[in-house]
Amino acid sequence: METRRLGRLEHQSSVLIYGAASLGGVDQDRADASIQEALDAGINHFDVAADYGDAELRLGPRMGEIRDRIFLATKTGRRTYEEAWSEINRSLERLQTDRVDLIQMHAVCDLENLDLVTGKGGSLEAAVRAKEEGMVSAIGITGHTAEAPSVHREGLRRFDFDSVLTPLNYRLSTDPKYADEYAELVEAVKASDAALMTIKMIARRNWAEGEEKTYDTWYRPFDEQRYVTAATAWLLNGHPEITGLATAGETRLLQQMVVAERERADLSPEDAAAILDEVQDYASPFVNIPI
Repeated sequence: METRRLGRLEHQSSVLIYGAASLGGVDQDRADASIQEALDAGINHFDVAADYGDAELRLGPRMGEIRDRIFLATKTGRRTYEEAWSEINRSLERLQTDRVDLIQMHAVCDLENLDLVTGKGGSLEAAVRAKEEGMVSAIGITGHTAEAPSVHREGLRRFDFDSVLTPLNYRLSTDPKYADEYAELVEAVKASDAALMTIKMIARRNWAEGEEKTYDTWYRPFDEQRYVTAATAWLLNGHPEITGLATAGETRLLQQMVVAERERADLSPEDAAAILDEVQDYASPFVNIPI
């Protein structure tokens, strides 16, 4: 699997990042199988969060075997220093490790939350302390909404975050406002040599009211290989600024994403976009909800 430089952190991370949200509601056997599937595919970057159910607990038993082979990132969604400090320590206990490579401020989606994180007594102070004490090596910021790129750009102005995790997919890129704000974020990331990672690449649309939710994801994902491959090719082949993309929060979709990463080489971003344009109900959950 291709690896890319994780900004100034200098880690060569696999372009697929294991999205451990997929482990939040599964048993240990299923978790172990999925983790091994990722490792066998060449994935060396794992991303989890304290808020992902039992995901940290599912990763923990494997750390003795794999910790030195992977880049390990977690997140805190708490907003005060005290709460975040407690949660960071709890995450290390649950993950059965004495350090993580990256602690991220989770779901910073608007300026109100950014103010809480970066203000006096905010969770960022706990992350800085954890870095000073050797519990974490780097500090990042994440978010999920249509406002995420502009909020994260402001975040970089306030603090020298080592990484940014923000949404991007083909449909989002067709929204002019989102595209402009994403482009401005890219320039800010390049200027600071931070890592830029992304999420929601295979988000197809929101679940319709009354629709059976056949996956654990909060959105309806692409699950046809043709479209998963097209979404992957559009992003990775057309966006060299992206250091990696998180796999979907559903273990059953991992293999399709691995196949897509392998098969994307001969598909140009333009051809990939044409394939995705075939999907009549394709809409970002953040910008355009058709149902």
